[in-house]
Amino acid sequence: MNTKESVINAEHVVKTYRARGHGRLARPEVRALRGVRLNINRGEIFGIIGENGAGKSTLSECLTGIQKPDSGTVSVLGCNPVSTSPSERKKLLSKIGVQLQTTHFPEKIRVQELCSLYERFYDKPADSGALLAQFGLAEKKRMIADSLSGGQKQRLAVVLALIANPEVLFLDELTTGLDPKARHAVWDIIKSLQLGGMTILLTSHFMDEVEYLCTRIAVMKQGLICAEGTPAALIAEYHAKNLEELFLKYMDADSEKTQLNAFGDEV
Repeated sequence: MNTKESVINAEHVVKTYRARGHGRLARPEVRALRGVRLNINRGEIFGIIGENGAGKSTLSECLTGIQKPDSGTVSVLGCNPVSTSPSERKKLLSKIGVQLQTTHFPEKIRVQELCSLYERFYDKPADSGALLAQFGLAEKKRMIADSLSGGQKQRLAVVLALIANPEVLFLDELTTGLDPKARHAVWDIIKSLQLGGMTILLTSHFMDEVEYLCTRIAVMKQGLICAEGTPAALIAEYHAKNLEELFLKYMDADSEKTQLNAFGDEV
């Protein structure tokens, strides 16, 4: 009997960014997601990898309600992220944390003030002081948030996502701008969150990060998921030395073959 509990689900999700502008400023139509199916179980760290423009961030944005799919369905913890019901939206937002690839903080607000603001959003927030200490930012709490270094801003973005005390955490390019020591320290924290029962969806360009952290991964190409499984199983199946070599093999593969085989049928 399968006792795994699905907490993130996507079925046939399609998202197209329409063409905009004219002349030299024109932006062509982009088919960002082309029928994505995804299922993530409670307690997993699930990684999504793919080259720039593969659809990773768009998929995360559809799952968190930032973007609305053109068609298909998405569900997180039994809720529709793009629901028009304020109560359903509030219910979901109280259970998820989101760290975006790029974060801009309000001007002239101090780190501690920003954390206090986030604490007011939730009925049972995590202790922001403890989180700042855990992520090595306790001594920066009186600094203006926007004056932090790139790596410090990235860590602060994760702290803010965790103030929600989330059941599900979305991380987009988790350790961009962090030095090797800080990267490994953050990895250890993320692993501890998983051991505590948190479900984590991670998109990353760092293959060592994905291989170290993730229980399962999906490889995305041109808006499709073209492979899914544990890092070790996929590496073995495709006779690769490591996840980076596997990634490069998929990116070099024939795109038409990828489109035909992604779900075992024609797209």
